[in-house]
Amino acid sequence: MPERTQVAIVGAGPAGLLLSHLLAEAGISSIVIDSRTREQIETTIRAGILEQGTVEVLHETGASDRVLTVGDRHDGIYLGFEGELHHIDFTSLIGRNVWLYPQHEVLIDLIAARLKGGQDLRFGVTAQRVEDAESARPKVIATDADGAELTIEADGVVGADGSRSVVRQAIVGSPGGYFREYPFAWFGILCEAPPSADELIYSNSPDGFALISQRSPTVQRMYFQCDPEADPDALSEAQIWDELQRRTPGTELNEGRIFQRDVLKFRSFVAYEMRKGRAVIVGDAAHTVPPTGAKGMNLAVADVVLLDRAIRALLENDERPLDAFSETAMRRVWKAQQFSWWMTSMLHTMPEASDFDRRRQVAELRTVTDSRAGMTYLAEAYTGWPLPR
Repeated sequence: MPERTQVAIVGAGPAGLLLSHLLAEAGISSIVIDSRTREQIETTIRAGILEQGTVEVLHETGASDRVLTVGDRHDGIYLGFEGELHHIDFTSLIGRNVWLYPQHEVLIDLIAARLKGGQDLRFGVTAQRVEDAESARPKVIATDADGAELTIEADGVVGADGSRSVVRQAIVGSPGGYFREYPFAWFGILCEAPPSADELIYSNSPDGFALISQRSPTVQRMYFQCDPEADPDALSEAQIWDELQRRTPGTELNEGRIFQRDVLKFRSFVAYEMRKGRAVIVGDAAHTVPPTGAKGMNLAVADVVLLDRAIRALLENDERPLDAFSETAMRRVWKAQQFSWWMTSMLHTMPEASDFDRRRQVAELRTVTDSRAGMTYLAEAYTGWPLPR
């Protein structure tokens, strides 16, 4: 016999867990499933720059208090080019901020909050397909850790199951959306060292892009532009530090033991649709962006805030917000895609770039940093556009 709930949520990432948290505030039941174990979810380290709106949602709904007590508020970023650092002061420009709080910490908070609230949260359960998406009772067909089949019947199904989404297949099929590939990747490291700067440095140099970020007073995260097929183990620690230092002229980096390295490939993707009948996709299941604009998790939260309102209305027999969900959400998604593409193209060196391209790129950076209007646009987009209330 199928199990019954009001909302079946596939994926226990930030989007799926936050949605179940918001729905529970309205007394709406949900079952959340994820193929991973709790330990895998909580220990997979990922970056986390949270927009002010994201922080407000997490804190004001009781999903996370640590975001303010452990998270590190940043009042701006640095743009580095031609050996100089230019500070974009978010606070003075628009009175808003961002927080450095890694995604796995958000997930630790959300899982704890949901389990404390009695959430039906099932790890090790893998969704296989969605059936009857356009009916009033769609179903998620899944298998548990022992391979036994499980059917969850609901008033609505939400796919928050990442870029290889099973739920997306029921909505738009494959490939199912708009793609843009990028001819470079990020070589990332985690190292034991004190911070090299008080805020993030986005550095453009003739040798390529670098990002100097932080994790804690003793652990730092740094990246530099590389070939997508680069071998993360091919360089020695000395070569990695030489590469990072060469791409951040004017900044003396604090070096330390490198204990993790990887190559992060990225692309842009937007699904043709985010909804079909009673099935909806949010977060990475519906869209991915280059990490340059720090939009990934924040877009997922914006999707969820909008969808929470639509589901509440649906269960009160008002289908209008759900009918408008995809179109409304896509407006923000495409704005975020444009901003992420702009930041990426302004800061990275294209393989075929000419001397003209290089000089034009520097002129673009100067156009931003020499203009209060230019810096204000960057600050507004980076800290996040207002979320619906």
